[in-house]
Amino acid sequence: MNRFFRPPPLAAAIPRVFRRPPLAAVVALALLSGCVSVSRRDGADNVEQLLQSRLPSAFAWRSDADGSAAIDARAAELLAAPLSADSAFRLAQLRSPDITARYAELGIAQADVVAASRIANPTFSGAAARDGGPHKITLGLSLPLVDLLMLPARKHLAEGEYERAQQQVASALVNLAADTADAWYAAAGADQVAVMREAVAAAAAASAELAGRFHAAGNISALQLKLEQAAASQARIAATAARAEAQRTRFALNTRLGLRGAEAARWTFALPLAAPVASEDALEPLQDLARTQRLDLVAARREVELLDQALTLVRRWRLLGTVEIGAERERETDGSVLRGPTLALALPLFDQGQAAIARAQARLEQGRAALARLELDIDNDVGLGVERVAALRRIAEDYRAALIPQREAVVARQTERLNYMLIGAFELLLAKQQEYDAYQGYLESVRDYWQARVALARAIGTRLPSDAQPPQPVLDLGAVLGPSAPDGGHDAHPGHGGAASGDQENARGGHDMSGHDMSGHDMPNPDKARRDAAGKARADDHADHGNTSQGQDDSGNAHQGHAGHGKTHKTGDDDTHEHDHGGHDTTNGDGPQQEKQP
Repeated sequence: MNRFFRPPPLAAAIPRVFRRPPLAAVVALALLSGCVSVSRRDGADNVEQLLQSRLPSAFAWRSDADGSAAIDARAAELLAAPLSADSAFRLAQLRSPDITARYAELGIAQADVVAASRIANPTFSGAAARDGGPHKITLGLSLPLVDLLMLPARKHLAEGEYERAQQQVASALVNLAADTADAWYAAAGADQVAVMREAVAAAAAASAELAGRFHAAGNISALQLKLEQAAASQARIAATAARAEAQRTRFALNTRLGLRGAEAARWTFALPLAAPVASEDALEPLQDLARTQRLDLVAARREVELLDQALTLVRRWRLLGTVEIGAERERETDGSVLRGPTLALALPLFDQGQAAIARAQARLEQGRAALARLELDIDNDVGLGVERVAALRRIAEDYRAALIPQREAVVARQTERLNYMLIGAFELLLAKQQEYDAYQGYLESVRDYWQARVALARAIGTRLPSDAQPPQPVLDLGAVLGPSAPDGGHDAHPGHGGAASGDQENARGGHDMSGHDMSGHDMPNPDKARRDAAGKARADDHADHGNTSQGQDDSGNAHQGHAGHGKTHKTGDDDTHEHDHGGHDTTNGDGPQQEKQP
């Protein structure tokens, strides 16, 4: 190094540059602005405040800082009880990574606010030049003047963006709550459908088993046997597919809840599903509610306001390009020192901000168009949601008030006819399978109804006003598919259980379902169907031996059953039927017994 060049230390050189008060004040302002801290938790309280009136349960974000032990304890408490749609979202608040990701977006937006409240870092420059002699030392420090001039406007726009980010995060959390509820209803409905399909498969298997026994005895043809076996196979395949769908929807719900392993396997559903509410919400009030409660709509309106303000700023400062102010210190070769302010200014000769204005104006038009499209989508989504809820409500009502009572009446009549040996066991099992299908259709319609209500609540951005109505249970599968009490009949002649009275049939097939609680239904199950059919088979065997069985029908009249002798039975609705108890042709003792049709 040249012995004449002794650059001063940086710490000693910079203070001399900043001896002028205005520049020192600018540096002090820049240093103070760096003291602002950034926290991801900031703004979370505002988001939770936005969600309080829009979610069915209070929302509170829990981060890792709250302690994993406390979070695990609360999650275990929720999993210990049957999981409902509301408690599922409370669990998702603790475990779902999607919610953590949404709050991370809030932290990014706040970081943008902090960045907008700062000016760019100062630029330090230095040069050392010589012409065969001592060095000429030049030191300089400059700051962007544009940042200082635009700092208030930039900070105002950034704060507006932060407010809009809070609204967007809250809107995303409302959608997450709707997604969780939709996944819960899908999983709960699929689980109930799987249980019902397994019951249908069991009934079909019982029918196929009896068909095999009847075919072995020579009472039915090989074609009838294959038809019953094919129906059983088809029902078994449907039950397997339904159980696989139930598992798929459960795993999808576990993903939304943030569960895995043992936790994902041990929880149960809070069933049965609730019946449709007593009265639905009208269209126009819901559309008005959506215009004020949809947080993404509020955020879109705020975005248009910010874009309009940005366009105003661009037009006002369109001629202002790059402007830098600073100070410079120069040490001449003779040892003298020169110091003074500097200014660098971009002259607006070629670029006068036309492109920036056009870009800002286009973005404003784009924002207004997006807002108009969102308003249009909201009105149509609410209208579609109201129509879909109404349609699914009518379907569920048709199942409840028409099809299910009709199917129950058919089963009651077929059971009565089987007891009098007017039909075979296969016809009764078919009627019971169709009754199961009606129950399954009702469950699916109620599930679809609640999923449609979830979609409607998503469309308006808050809870439906009709959610305040008390829920009513719709169907208890445990009672429907559980073992029913054996029918009263004649022990000596199992095929003759006695006809059901008219009052009993009305209690089974035409009962009032206005409460939607079918837990009291006398729903036949496959085991009982197998017992009834077996009783008929034994009755056919007894008919060949001429055994006499004596019993009493519902009206108190005694009767005897003889092989080959007809007997008149009195039913509860005063219908008189002639029955031939000789169910088999015994003219050829060695040949197969053929079942006669009355």
